[in-house]
Amino acid sequence: MRVIESSNRRALSAFIERSPARDPVVARRAARIVARVRAHGDTALRAYARRLDGLTGNLVVTEREMRREMRSVPGDVRHAIAVAARNVRRIASRQVPRGWTDEPLPGVRIEQRVTPLDRVGCYVPGGRYPLPSSLLMTAIPAVEAGVREVVAVCPKPDATVMCAALEAGVTSLFRIGGSHAIAALAYGTETVPRVDKIVGPGNAYVAAAKSLVASDCAIDFFAGPSEILVLSTTGRADWIAADLIAQAEHDPDARAIAITPRRRLAGQIERAVARRLPSVAAAAAALDRHGAIVVTRTLDEAIELSQRIAPEHAVCDTPAVARRLTRAGTVFVGGLSAQALGDYATGSNHVLPTSGAARFRGGLSAGDFVRVTSVQRVSRGGLRAIGPVAVTLAEAEGLRGHAESIRIRMGGAS
Repeated sequence: MRVIESSNRRALSAFIERSPARDPVVARRAARIVARVRAHGDTALRAYARRLDGLTGNLVVTEREMRREMRSVPGDVRHAIAVAARNVRRIASRQVPRGWTDEPLPGVRIEQRVTPLDRVGCYVPGGRYPLPSSLLMTAIPAVEAGVREVVAVCPKPDATVMCAALEAGVTSLFRIGGSHAIAALAYGTETVPRVDKIVGPGNAYVAAAKSLVASDCAIDFFAGPSEILVLSTTGRADWIAADLIAQAEHDPDARAIAITPRRRLAGQIERAVARRLPSVAAAAAALDRHGAIVVTRTLDEAIELSQRIAPEHAVCDTPAVARRLTRAGTVFVGGLSAQALGDYATGSNHVLPTSGAARFRGGLSAGDFVRVTSVQRVSRGGLRAIGPVAVTLAEAEGLRGHAESIRIRMGGAS
């Protein structure tokens, strides 16, 4: 894990300005898969599921099978899933936008109507590790928003994922993954229903497929490799090292960064990472390729650098610093607030913007599963009050048809 001085502008820019590489081979393969599933439905979907997911049984995981498999999940794991689900549900219930009605002028009535999407698709990765937490984080906010049908897909759903599906209230679960699962959700097949929106993290093929279908089916956001940025002046080096390693074990392309104005702390973090890394070998590649400890001249410079990076996860020492970190998917404050807690059980969502997208949005929430529609109603009195203003503006823009559509009503309403 390299140490970079902030004064070394070239090295710093080369490290933090890198955008995630888009593999053209992956993009072409994903496009071919999406096109075939869209054109041939279940025939193509089953062929890809057998070849790429190793499917040998049914695409559909029945509720009976889920309940049978759930019995094999150890009691402490079932309890942990239930507690995590309860916390996610509680936070999600606070996130649903509320409807309201207002009158900017007498006789001009504006309503905000909030209605849930009809059907959503939740992608649950099934690669190196089973991820029941990802199912909870995507499905529960949808259920809390009032979505009637929540469809989950996972290439290899184990008993813990099935347990989470039941706990979350998933409507249906399918044994599919990768680009073919995204295509099935976006366009529908004989077996998999078409959804209004697809959410959830996945590998490069999933990300490529989501970008391909985004014009036809809403998605949460374009997800890149996971990221953590720890900004500290007083933190414990071994705790910071543990956080960096924990995030790096997600993926060889994961990014783990520590920023500090304390050169001594930087050295302590570097040594702590070297000591702890052998116990989590999966993190080595990411830390070697995408890990760094940046030494800044001041705390202000460290904060500015974090804002420039706009990380998925930011970790800092104090509430005062946290208030200044406005460009992060989520912010953890204080030494006890381990980032990994948020991955599982705090209730805040772990599906978060990556690759600098925290500049313009936050993480997944129940608000992502509703339509917010305005409803407008104007009375005679309201038309008399607001009509002349609208006519004046329409004529100022040279849109005579607009002006006339208002003026004709003003004449008829008198």
